[in-house]
Amino acid sequence: MAKYRHHIFICTNQRPAGNPRGSCDSSGIGALQVTFKKELAARGLPAELRANKSGCLDQCEHGPVVVIYPEAIWYGGVSPEDIPEIIDNHIIAGHPVERLMLKDECINTGRCPHRDNG
Repeated sequence: MAKYRHHIFICTNQRPAGNPRGSCDSSGIGALQVTFKKELAARGLPAELRANKSGCLDQCEHGPVVVIYPEAIWYGGVSPEDIPEIIDNHIIAGHPVERLMLKDECINTGRCPHRDNG
């Protein structure tokens, strides 16, 4: 099997209602991952791309979170309506969706303006 051209990780972590950090998949049904898979299949792309459920990516304040490799582009606040734009612009055309991208200073850091301690 050939290597994947892009690997898409979709956070499906759940936290209890009212948790101050939020929850990327409060419904528990993995709707973002299901939508990614459907949209990729509709474009005939599933053989070269992989859309995986992920556990916590530790960016809860920015959720729902998606990260795409090999570019390591992090997206926050992703909704099912954003998925066609991410696939068409980022995956197919090679232009990340800037309005959804997380800033470098907020990724994998203990301090961020979006966190209570920021």
